Parts: sequence; structure tokens; C-alpha cells
Amino acid sequence: MIRFNSDYLEGAHPRILERLMETNMAQTPGYGEDRFCERARDIIRALCDAPDADVHFLVGGTQTNATVLSAALLPYQGVISADTGHIAVHETGAIEASGHKVIALPGRDGKLDAGQVSEYCREHFADESHEHMVMPAAVYISNPTEVGTLYSRDELNALRAVCDRWSLLLFLDGARLGYGLASPENTLDLPFIAGVCDVFYIGGTKQGLLFGEALVIQNAALKRNFRYSIKQKGGMLAKGRLLGIQFEEILKDGLYMELSEHAIALAMKLKAALRALNVPFLVDSPTNQQFPILPNVVLSMLGQKYSYATIKQVDAQRTAVRFCTSWATRETDVDRLIEDLKALIQ
Repeated sequence: MIRFNSDYLEGAHPRILERLMETNMAQTPGYGEDRFCERARDIIRALCDAPDADVHFLVGGTQTNATVLSAALLPYQGVISADTGHIAVHETGAIEASGHKVIALPGRDGKLDAGQVSEYCREHFADESHEHMVMPAAVYISNPTEVGTLYSRDELNALRAVCDRWSLLLFLDGARLGYGLASPENTLDLPFIAGVCDVFYIGGTKQGLLFGEALVIQNAALKRNFRYSIKQKGGMLAKGRLLGIQFEEILKDGLYMELSEHAIALAMKLKAALRALNVPFLVDSPTNQQFPILPNVVLSMLGQKYSYATIKQVDAQRTAVRFCTSWATRETDVDRLIEDLKALIQ
């Protein structure tokens, strides 16, 4: 079985494993207070042109999202998200479990629009009974989104302005951030993201590490005592150096972007082949997630050799699915998939 259903199906890039072995017997302080984590923090601050940023390493995306939002929100506050946002549909109510409502607004191709966020806040505070409702206090976005789309600089600047207008914290989930930065349609870079967001993270779990996300905090209020929140939410890894070592290795000489570009190149190759076969797409994604709409009979045949994620039934005969490439995807596997698609569709 050749698997295209996600981008965290393999272990880690060999260089990560080699570096973990090289440092295996080194003795260090625990909980991320070691020299490896500090060097990784310095690398991230430099890449983000954010010398005053606080950088923390957590194990996974759901844990990072839950820790940030539980620390940022007061008990009566909630977070605005697109209705397809990861915190809204794929985290088993992790945010709600901490006592905070996810305010899901209808996204456009997975994205929130600054205008709709502003209108929601306007309507909330114009209601004479607004103190009886959950107060919007943060905006959650991801880049790429859950459907592989990207925010532009203009869109993020507009969201920043709305957040400033309504005193909202802007939080960007970067679980797949490298795949977004490597896209041919990308207009963002790390310094821009660090400048426009209160907090964001650089994904590792889906981008070549065994596990780990690097959280970058710019907001002064959120920085305060944040390690207490990490500990309370079970995110303070005793052997924290394992996270710092991985990020130090993957970020030090461009490996992170090299692996991201590999995934994007193969996704674009698959996308071009599907378009040549006149296959429609549920969403026009410029990143490593592709969402073709295929006949069910074709999918039943493909499923004998390939795994993919089923997204939604479009009609009685067709279903939208997701093919996901990653840092570890082999071009020969993509070529084989393309040839089988050609044989089944033509």
C-alpha cells in the first residue's frame, strides 16, 4: 500500500535521527532549558527577525493550539475560527474542553475574511445583551488552511487591522507552514508572519521531525508566565532537548525549506496530471494537499494500491478525496499513481 492520506506517515529525516544519536548520551538540564533548545531559539529568532520573541517547543499541534488559547483567553472568552479550522473540526473539542467556545464562521476556501470577523464583533458588541454571550477575544487561522489554501499579505494585514480594532489576539497555526512558504503562490515569509501575528508556530511533526512544533510569541501579555500554561497542559517535555535538537538540525542550513519544496514539487506534478485528465477539484490548492473529485468506481480501484483521505461525497457517482505529499514522498510513487490514474480515467 502506497499512502497519500497524510503528511506525517513516516518517521523523521535521517539527519534528525543521526543528530539524536550523536547527542543521545549528552547530559543536559530538562524541560527545554538546555543548550540545544537555546541554540534552536536563537536560529528561529534570527529567521523571524524577531529578537525579542519568546520561543517554546511543544510536542504536537493540538497540544500547542490548546495551550495557547487556554493561556490567552479569560473564562468568558472564545476564539473565532473558520468552520473548517482544525480547532473547530479535528481536535475532539480540545478548546471547548478547556472552557472556551470556538466561534465558527463560514470560511471561503478555508479562510477567514477580515470583513466577516469585524462584522461579527460589531454585531456582538451592538447587542444590548452581549455580556450574556461568549466574548470574541482571539482569531485562529492556519496557513496553509485545512484545504490547502494560502493567506496573502493583504489578507493578513487586513485581519491584523481588525484584530487591533476589536482587541483580538491573532494566532496562526503553522503545522504545515513550510509547505505554505514553499508554494509557488506564497507571498509570506517568517519576518512578515512574526510582525503581523501575536503568536504562531513553525510545524515540525508534518515536516520532517519525529515530533514537535516551535511556538513563537510576540504578544507581551501572552509571554508572561507562559511556561506555567505549558506545564499545566502536559506540554513541558522532561527531555525537552529532544525538541531543540530536532529544530536546530532542520533549520540550520535550509533543510526545512528543501524538504518543503520537495513536497510541493510532487504535489504540483500530481495536480498537473489530474488537470490534464480533466479531473475537477473541490478546492484549488497550491500546496501539498490536493483535493480531486473522482468517480467512485475509480476510487474503488485506486484503493487497492493507494490510501487517500475521503473528504466528501459530491454526488451519487463522485467523491472528493485528498492526496497529500510530504517531505518523504517518493517521486516514483507519484509517477505510479499518475500512470494508474491515466489508465483508469482515459
